[in-house]
Amino acid sequence: MPEDNQPTPPPDRPIEAPRPSGLLVVDKPEGPSSMAAVAAVRRRFRAFGKVKVGHGGTLDPLASGVLVLGVGSATRVLERVVAADKRYRTAVDLSAFTTTDDREGVRTELAVDTPPSEASVREALSSFSGIVQQRPPAFSAIKVNGRRSYRLARDGAPPELPARPVRIDEVRLVSYRWPIAELDIRCGKGVYVRSIARDLGCLLGVGGHCAWLRRTAVGIYDESLARPLDELPETLGPEDLLATPDSRASRAADRSAR
Repeated sequence: MPEDNQPTPPPDRPIEAPRPSGLLVVDKPEGPSSMAAVAAVRRRFRAFGKVKVGHGGTLDPLASGVLVLGVGSATRVLERVVAADKRYRTAVDLSAFTTTDDREGVRTELAVDTPPSEASVREALSSFSGIVQQRPPAFSAIKVNGRRSYRLARDGAPPELPARPVRIDEVRLVSYRWPIAELDIRCGKGVYVRSIARDLGCLLGVGGHCAWLRRTAVGIYDESLARPLDELPETLGPEDLLATPDSRASRAADRSAR
């Protein structure tokens, strides 16, 4: 028996479940916005209370593909994800320009007597490699005097946004059958694929807008890691998350030190 005046041991405390922290790579379908995808994932972590979720680079509602989400403390690495190189596939419709530079906008049809040849398309695409001056679409999230450019455009006053330097590593022609040119694009941060479609049409003297757009990779995160957004289970936990690059580097350092 315990001696008199011996302290009573504290009661056992429940073991707290680990807080979710890591990256989730989803395959966003056409339709929902990037923030809608963030909200859908946040709901799936509700068993852990309020969990912070953010994304590493916006995808337009009409675009599909790789969207990297940070959960919990992993949101701190999202700036690095945003800055990572990107890869896209897109189909450019050369028969018309649109107000949004994608199929959602109002079309301006162009009469084309002789469609450009495949050789002409390839030659035009060669001018997109390197550091190029690119004018963002009027329907973009860039701020103009404190207002989003797309809001001004929806109000009937689309701004003429100034061109800015961006890095495009490669624009490869995958296939071409008038009026559709399918492209594979590797580029750096801040490139608007819709602007490439528009500018390609201008160079060829025809139209140009994105008929569809898919992001296939963000840095090291590609389609092979992406889980379809609409197939995620209703409840997610820490076991569903990928380690952040910092975590992987730390574990590799630990292993090498042993």
